[in-house]
This record gives sequence, C-alpha cells and structure tokens, in this order.
Amino acid sequence: MIKRAIEGAEKFFLVLIAGFTVIAMGQEIWRLYEIRRVALEDLLLMFIFAEVLGMLAAFYSKQRNLITLPLFIAMTALSRLIVLQSKEAEPVVLLYESCAIFLIAVACWVISRMRSAE
Repeated sequence: MIKRAIEGAEKFFLVLIAGFTVIAMGQEIWRLYEIRRVALEDLLLMFIFAEVLGMLAAFYSKQRNLITLPLFIAMTALSRLIVLQSKEAEPVVLLYESCAIFLIAVACWVISRMRSAE
C-alpha cells in the first residue's frame, strides 16, 4: 500500500513537472514573439525544456530512471550558462565550467560503456 502511494505521488509530480515545463516553454515562446528576436541562449533554453520532456517520456515508456538524460540536461544548462556570462565571467570560471561539461561527458561515456558490457 505504501509503495502504491509513493508511486502515485511520483507520477503526480512527474505530470506536474511536465505541465510546468510546457507552460514555461509557452511563456518563452511568447516572450520571443513579443521581442521578435531569438538568440543562442533562447535556443539553448528551449533545448533544455525539450530534454526535460524527453526525459519524462523516457521514464514513462521504460519505467526506469535513465541517468544519462539528466546529465545531458546538465551539460546543456552549463553550456547556456557559459554563453550567458562569457563576457563578464573570469576566465578561470569559464575553465571550471568547461571542465564540468567534460567530466559530465566522460561520465555519460562510462555509463554507456558499462551498459553495453552488460
């Protein structure tokens, strides 16, 4: 009974996250329509929204948590951060963020190699 309650709560919150993601995408599209300009950071943000929805769809279709999808979202988010602050940030901060992207990419590679070895 407790397991069913937890699973129900999990599904509720995942649907809530999907709904909020769609709302955020709609707000972003409306903002872009109003200013009539699209920049790289806007595209990266939309890509993050699409990845979140893809992660939720993968979770529902496979019924398991796919660890690489949140890692891809993290890499995209860090890339967006670099694009947004690149002119104002200290060079060492950009280096740290780039190293973080590299480490996440290595983690994705290791995970994919471990899964293919199974």
